[in-house]
Amino acid sequence: MTKRNTDFTLTKLDDLFTTQEQRDDAKLERVQNIPLCELHPFKDHPLRVQNDEEMKRMIESIKKVGAITPAVARPINGGYEIISGHRRLAAYQELGLETMPVIVRDMTDDEAVIAMVDANLQRETVLPSEKAFAFKMKLDAIKHQGVASAQVGQKLLSVEKVAEDAGESRNQIKRYIRLTYLIPELLAMVDDGKIAFNPAVEISYLSKDEQRILLDAMDLNDCTPSHAQSIRLKKLSQEGSLDSQIIYGVMSEEKPNQKEQIKFKREDFKKYFPPNYSDEQMRKDILKGLELLRKQRERNRDAR
Repeated sequence: MTKRNTDFTLTKLDDLFTTQEQRDDAKLERVQNIPLCELHPFKDHPLRVQNDEEMKRMIESIKKVGAITPAVARPINGGYEIISGHRRLAAYQELGLETMPVIVRDMTDDEAVIAMVDANLQRETVLPSEKAFAFKMKLDAIKHQGVASAQVGQKLLSVEKVAEDAGESRNQIKRYIRLTYLIPELLAMVDDGKIAFNPAVEISYLSKDEQRILLDAMDLNDCTPSHAQSIRLKKLSQEGSLDSQIIYGVMSEEKPNQKEQIKFKREDFKKYFPPNYSDEQMRKDILKGLELLRKQRERNRDAR
């Protein structure tokens, strides 16, 4: 007696009433108009939405012609998590619109992190702290995916992959990620241009308690550590011989570039700049203004 083969799979109901072409078409990505209330920011998004000139230009552009490029989001918890398009969402909310064009794409957590970082680092202005946390998130995601595993072929090490995509060196990526070890107050000073990048990397090796003492010493002496001082503090910290007395002593040293300074209060200039301007942006604009003034004086002198 011949044994019947019982290994079969029931056809799904949808497959009975749709053609293969229709089923393939349903899988294609499309731009959908999604209600703003269903769109949610990416968890731990490293880049902030700032009300700067770039944002104002985007709002004005959307007001006139709508979004030229749709946002990208993935389905999550009954709504959609934005991968790319946080500023566009803020612009649509500012304009009082109800829906926004979005490409909905299924992604794993790691795929979403990598896509989010790659898309958002294309912005015109990215703060050091934003790069730091973005690079760290992407590095962690790539490691989790197993990109660094030794398999057949020539897969890049995780940090090299991040560096290649960002157009940075491997060491520079590591240096950016070091900034994530700074306490928030010091990291904010890096973003504002009050602490230079190289000294910031060195003091990131100090413990949190040492960094807080350093912050107090900086405030007391109204100065920031030079690169040489930062290297010295890092070395003493790693040797276990750094204490508050040494930190205050180092920060009280007179540095060559601080012997002669003209100091102004920040409040004296704030009214002349947008409220979101950093100290570094104000400094650059002031120097540009002074250069224009110098040229005007030269023209006036030549006209006499």
